[in-house]
Amino acid sequence: MDARLPLTSAGICLALLLSGCSPSDEKRQVSLEEKTAQFEKSLDAIQDPKLKDAVSELGGSLLLLERAQLKLDSKPVETEYGEDTLAMLKHYPTPQALVDTYINGLFVLQKDSSSDYLTDLQPVFPFTFSVPAAFLFPHGLEWQSVTLSNKRVIPFQPEWSETDPGIQLSPSSSNLTNPDDLTVAYPFIEGLDIDRKQQPQPVSLQGKVEVIAPRRLYSFDLTKKDVGQTRTNDNLSVTLLTLTTNYAEIEYNNSAPLAPEVSETPLNPLIVQARDSTGQLISRAGSINETAVQIAFYQQQLAKMQQQKSWSEPLEKQLDEEQRNFEKQQARHYSKVYFNGTIETLEVSILDFSAATVTRKDLDLPIRRFDAETTDKSIQPLNLHVVVYDDQAATWLKGATLSEEQLKKNVSISQSVDDPSAARIEFTHLRSFNDELLGTSFNPGESPVSFFTEDTGGKRDEPIELPPEAYQIDPLRGTITYDLNLFPETPAYAVGSMPLFLATVEQKTIDTHQLPKGLELKDNVLVVDLKAYPAQDWRFFAKDDTGSYLKEILSVSHGASTQGPAQFAVHYFYGQPTRLETYQRTDLTTVQYGFEVKLDKADMTRLDQ
Repeated sequence: MDARLPLTSAGICLALLLSGCSPSDEKRQVSLEEKTAQFEKSLDAIQDPKLKDAVSELGGSLLLLERAQLKLDSKPVETEYGEDTLAMLKHYPTPQALVDTYINGLFVLQKDSSSDYLTDLQPVFPFTFSVPAAFLFPHGLEWQSVTLSNKRVIPFQPEWSETDPGIQLSPSSSNLTNPDDLTVAYPFIEGLDIDRKQQPQPVSLQGKVEVIAPRRLYSFDLTKKDVGQTRTNDNLSVTLLTLTTNYAEIEYNNSAPLAPEVSETPLNPLIVQARDSTGQLISRAGSINETAVQIAFYQQQLAKMQQQKSWSEPLEKQLDEEQRNFEKQQARHYSKVYFNGTIETLEVSILDFSAATVTRKDLDLPIRRFDAETTDKSIQPLNLHVVVYDDQAATWLKGATLSEEQLKKNVSISQSVDDPSAARIEFTHLRSFNDELLGTSFNPGESPVSFFTEDTGGKRDEPIELPPEAYQIDPLRGTITYDLNLFPETPAYAVGSMPLFLATVEQKTIDTHQLPKGLELKDNVLVVDLKAYPAQDWRFFAKDDTGSYLKEILSVSHGASTQGPAQFAVHYFYGQPTRLETYQRTDLTTVQYGFEVKLDKADMTRLDQ
């Protein structure tokens, strides 16, 4: 029996569960903590293990849902912009074209490990997903084996075995950051040195992939005028129940039955995006996909289980039947979606799975080796014959025209007084394309800072006379470190100037049929002479005939020797460039950022005696 809430599709932002509540929600928080304690106590009283597991699963899901609701309701409305989840689909004429690009654009890189007994394999996907976004369509990828240079085939195993004496293929130990990476592990023999080059090398990776493409995607554009209205397109309908400052409540439905191909597949067909008054997309904070009626039903089921002394087959059948009947009555689906910002307009999109195309393919991918730096004079080909666009490039390149005021506006100041002998003030700003072109020739100039006491009204008072060793300024890292042991009085304010750096960038657009000397295009590969175009001063972006930026697959620097400077750089693109945009740093300016910081109070009892 599966009596738990479908929280996997609720889109709850788990990060929120780790943050604190606002004072206004303190009573709700206390009530929730009391409820949690009572529930845990009631669990301890259940003797039957099966009943205990079922009560724990459903009750825990209800508490998690309530906690998520509390966190979402109490989260301050602070604007945070996000990316267009649908951007990749908008580049392709049909959902199936996106599926084909996803499958055909996949390849595998071989990477060196820090150990001679390990070789890492990195599957490279054509699309980059940022949490919590993911590939739009239901999909699965299963690795099966790796073929070595000696023709031996090593089967995939879900985890590395310490007792297996042979060569193994298993998920990488760096799973947390690269969950798709794999490792070929060679047997370790105590006292015997192994030459990596003598080991049979991985040549190809075998697996299978399955992707389900919907019949179509349809989007409804909604505003506050649409509250209470039902919008329909053929078999798809959306009703906007509520639209407030930072959340929307939506009911949606597909009146056509699901395609047989997806009848047993968990689906989340709803995609909700919002824009604020600037027209920019604001990021999602999380969502709750259970109505009050659904939650009440699950609470009734939980209460019924808690009244039992033991788990039984009749009880399981009864609960299953009740749940099936209840779900049949839920003709429409519900979602309450929260955003990090003030909503002006909504874009509610539904994937229509009333018809579906299932693409299955056996994979036998050659394993490629592209080191970031190489002494090879020849250029390896890497044309995957798919077109993938870089939807973040246009936003990123706005940093090429960053002004002094924009740079200053993006500065944030943080403090740390955990260690009073090394208290810190840190100046940071949102990283932009401007930072990428700063180079290394910095001239920070003077970075004066003075510390002040405060008067009885909390205002800035007299400056504090300090020895030079009482504080240190690192202008390149934007930090001020000060030792309160050396302060004759407690400082309350820091006043001064911190340097920021601004590149002057010149941008040009060149037709790839008329490239200047030092630039050469070979199919999907741009070759750059680094003597004419030094890497720290130049960046290159490619577009095709659609006017969209092509995504770069990877780049390699070629040099005459491992110690010498790189001679030329090679940039590989998904697609055929027809226009090239060049960005050259022509100057570097120091911008002084004046500040007055009210200092956080340190725990003076922790000062050195």
